Amino acid sequence: MCILQVKHLYKKIGKKEILKDVSFTLDKGDIMAFIGPNGAGKTTTIKCILGLQKIRSGEILINGYDIRKDFVLAISKVGAIVENPDFYMYLSGFDNLKLQARMYRNVDDSDISRVVELVGLEGRIHDSVSKYSLGMRQRLGIAATLLSTPNLLVLDEPTNGLDPDGIKDLRVLLKRLAKSGVAILISSHNLSELESFCNRVCILSDGKILEEASIKEVKEMDENKYLLKVDDSSKCKKYLKEFDKVVDKNHIEVVRDEEEIAIFIKELVLNDVLLYEVSKYEMSLEEAFMKSRGIES
Repeated sequence: MCILQVKHLYKKIGKKEILKDVSFTLDKGDIMAFIGPNGAGKTTTIKCILGLQKIRSGEILINGYDIRKDFVLAISKVGAIVENPDFYMYLSGFDNLKLQARMYRNVDDSDISRVVELVGLEGRIHDSVSKYSLGMRQRLGIAATLLSTPNLLVLDEPTNGLDPDGIKDLRVLLKRLAKSGVAILISSHNLSELESFCNRVCILSDGKILEEASIKEVKEMDENKYLLKVDDSSKCKKYLKEFDKVVDKNHIEVVRDEEEIAIFIKELVLNDVLLYEVSKYEMSLEEAFMKSRGIES
């Protein structure tokens, strides 16, 4: 089920074209890594999705509703954090959520208890927010976005300032939400972390989409590359081709199709190279990002 559709989005500020034909979709249960360099247009795209900025042309549909023609219906099932969530620091987490709940219809204390349990703040929800760690405030912010039971969650740089434990807590929470059917769009510079829990990626650069694919598809971009662990990589040099390389003393990287790699392995073994391990190479999200921009690692 498609939750978010962004179609041919253009955005201009002054004479500068910020977004240029941006299109992508997000389905129920997807966690999409929305990545790109500073100034690529990520936050602008997010603000357009949330109706915080006007678009020059294009279409944004949330649950089938056009964000411009049916804003209230489109945004009613959306939760979002753009930059850092703001709270009254002298109030408790619970009281902050009570204030937030007043913005919605038919949200009561049972809904607050539901989201508090979901984000794992039961033991600290009645403490002053001033006593919360940055990770706890981030979880409280997500709890606030979940009060209206959204099926689309939009997070802009939610890992900023979080320590490893805070990032781990956020990862667990987002995977749990996705499993319940929530679609999540998350912008972050922490590519290695996004790779650990996102199932889709959208790469934006200079206002254009360079790549939209599943994480699995991205990892298999170099489907014919293999990493071999050997006793001494120097003994393999004379068997390497142009696109192969020695990684270190015990590893070589080779580009072969399935039939060629079998012949290559046989050749090494027959020439007294001890082979300990063969693994198919998987590109990291960071490497895919660099490659999409024409930068080879």
